Formats: sequence, C-alpha cells, structure tokens
Amino acid sequence: MAGVILAGDIGGTKTHLGLYRAAAGGLAPVRDRIFPTSEFPGLEQACATFLAANERPDAACFGVPGPVIDGVSHATNVPWSIACDAIGRALGGVPTRLMNDLEATAYGLAHLGPADLETLQAGEQRAARANLAVIAAGTGLGEAALIAVPGGDLAVASEGGHCDFAPRGDEQRALLDFLAREFGHVSFERVLSGPGLHNIYRFLAGSAPRAEAAWLTARMAAEDPSAVIGECAIDGSDPRCVHALELFTLIYAAEAANLALKYLALGGVYLCGGIAPKILPFLRRREFVAAFLDKGRLRPTLERIGIQVSLNPSAALLGAAWAGAAML
Repeated sequence: MAGVILAGDIGGTKTHLGLYRAAAGGLAPVRDRIFPTSEFPGLEQACATFLAANERPDAACFGVPGPVIDGVSHATNVPWSIACDAIGRALGGVPTRLMNDLEATAYGLAHLGPADLETLQAGEQRAARANLAVIAAGTGLGEAALIAVPGGDLAVASEGGHCDFAPRGDEQRALLDFLAREFGHVSFERVLSGPGLHNIYRFLAGSAPRAEAAWLTARMAAEDPSAVIGECAIDGSDPRCVHALELFTLIYAAEAANLALKYLALGGVYLCGGIAPKILPFLRRREFVAAFLDKGRLRPTLERIGIQVSLNPSAALLGAAWAGAAML
C-alpha cells in the first residue's frame, strides 16, 4: 500500500477534505481544510479548490450524509448531485468510492486514541471483538454499525435516523403531536439534530408560554438558533434552553440504546458528530445513562455495553481515508 488518498467528510453545513500519504501500512496526513458546503455548486468544485494545480491523488473516498445507491449519493441535507463516476472523472480517472458518512465514521473509530474519547459508561471488558454502534447528531442524525466479521470489521450504513420517533412519557408524546402537526411524519432526526433542538425549544415555548428574554430573542435572530439554545443551556442562562437540552439528551440516550439493542453492540456505543462534544456537561449527568438503561428486561444487557463520546471531529475523515487506502 503506497500512494496519496483524497478523503472527504461531506456535510450539510461543512465539507472537510483531507490529503493523506499511505506507506508502510499507515497513513500520514498531508493537509486538510474545512469549507462551507454552501460555497460550492458541487463536490467537484470543492475538490478542485482544495487540490493544488496538477495534484492528482491515487484514490479518493468520500463520506456523504445519506444513502449511496449504485454509486450515487442521495444526500438528505446536501443540495449537491454526487455520483461516484463523475467525481472520479473530475479527479482525472482515479479510483473513487462514496460511502455513507456514518459508515466512514465507523471505520474511523479504530484509529481514535484514548484522548479522543470520553467514557459515559464503562461497560464490561471483552476479550473477543464485538459489534459497535455509532450514532451522530449534527445537521441531521446518522446511525451505523461496525460488525465484527472473520478477519476484520464491516461498517454497515443505515438511515435509522429517519425512523419513527418513539416518545416516552406525556411530555414527549405532546412533542410528537406538536411536530406531527407541522411535518406529518416525525423521525428521530426531527428531534435529535441541530434543527431538532430548535424544534424542541419551539415546542416548549408554545406549551408553557413565558416571555422570552429580549437578549435571547436578539441572539436567536442574529445567530444559529440551535447553537444559541445549546450555549444558553450549558451556561444556565435561560431555563427554557436548559429544559430543551435536558429533553434532547434523554431522547438521545433512548435512541442510542435502541441502536445498541438492534446491533447487539457489546463492543460499545459511540456518540459522534458535532453536537455530542458540545453538550458533554449534560451527557455526563446520571440522567443520560439512566435513560439509556431504561429498557425493561434488557437493562442487564445494556449495563454490559460501554458508552463513549468521540471528541475527534475528524473521525469520519479518517475512516474515509483508510477506506481509500484499501483501494490502492
């Protein structure tokens, strides 16, 4: 294995491209850069801006936020048409692969170190390899698994974030009703994402009317409302923002446990994506693990499963790079 790999983590908000040199069974980063996705009409133009003149990789692999079917990305939060063949031609005919961004993240987990992870529940130590589950709330909600197979691991993509939101308790059922009136179908992504946190806040504002502080109204008008809600929850400056993030984290825990049970992820559950590292103070609360374990007769099984938060924003890029290296 030797050569240069162009890797990408494509998101609705940002596109992260990286160049890696493969040699002696390892990968050495050359350089990387983050672009606002909205600045480009397509991935081809982003790659052309990133690569130096006459720079040609030996392989390319990109993680994209949505299903990849027959080499074509059906991205849910990116307004680009992304086709593997077209990208390969634009790069000069190099071998090119598209994969779901959570599939790439799953492959990247093996290359994270202890400093890249924070443990929320230790789980049990296992001598044998086991399945991992990956869930990532960000612009959308991604879910995947890393399946232990003979001779290695196989990342399995899914669109589980678009499955039906399953509420717990009266407040969450009222949240479901509120969102159903607006959207019709209500997926987990409608609540577990950046826009989802704003949806929860809007529900709380309507169900328990209280005058919003003028400073908060001004900030939410000038900035990303979801980011403002999260920041104000963390610093405790607004009780409704605190309530919204508390509800968000309880739902996050419940869906993480759903995923763990579906894949029997005895190797651990990993919370990735852009939101989890920003809300660590709430994820560290005992209520998060309690909600994760609240699965009735399967509680003893979930107690055996570790829960980790990925603190490395480049996990998907690393996974795409290693998948690209396998193409050389």
